[in-house]
Amino acid sequence: MSDKKIAGENNQAVESEEVKNDQMEADTVENEVRENVDDTEKSVEEQLQDANAEIADLKDKLLRLAADYENYKKRNERERATILKYAGEHIFKEILSAVDNLERAISQGVVDGADADKNLAGLLEGVELTLKRFHASLEKFEVTPINSVGEPFDPTRQEALTMEPSDEVPANHVLAEFERGYFYKDRLLRAAKVVVSSGKAKD
Repeated sequence: MSDKKIAGENNQAVESEEVKNDQMEADTVENEVRENVDDTEKSVEEQLQDANAEIADLKDKLLRLAADYENYKKRNERERATILKYAGEHIFKEILSAVDNLERAISQGVVDGADADKNLAGLLEGVELTLKRFHASLEKFEVTPINSVGEPFDPTRQEALTMEPSDEVPANHVLAEFERGYFYKDRLLRAAKVVVSSGKAKD
């Protein structure tokens, strides 16, 4: 066999081996690509599942939070309704004490066999005690009277019923009080109804 033929066969063998190697490398690369694609697809699917699970968990928490808030609102409304319903309870308790004093004054103010003056004195004493009790109750709830007599007339807290001359009380000052005014804390609860002096009578 000639050297050229031998060399040609060797070259073919080398080329065939290189082709095989290239094919093996190509197959390896293809397999790696397929594995990477499978891994990527699996990773995306897992991420989607994780995201869906997180969304479901957040929805559950949101529903629980909304339910808790509704329960909180309903509880507050019930408590507020109860407070409003019985808001005057303390005031009425104070009034009942005054009613008790009036009933005692009436029952003890009239004594069989006693003269009218004595009965009247006893009744008056009971009424005075009741009035003191009322004043104490008003002060307890921060209801304070307005001092008007002798003071300058103030239309923001007093209502003039009429004007009368007076030698003792200056003009535009309160001469007499028909109905006392009151403040509730810093707010006018009721204006006083008063008689205002017009000054000295003209001859």
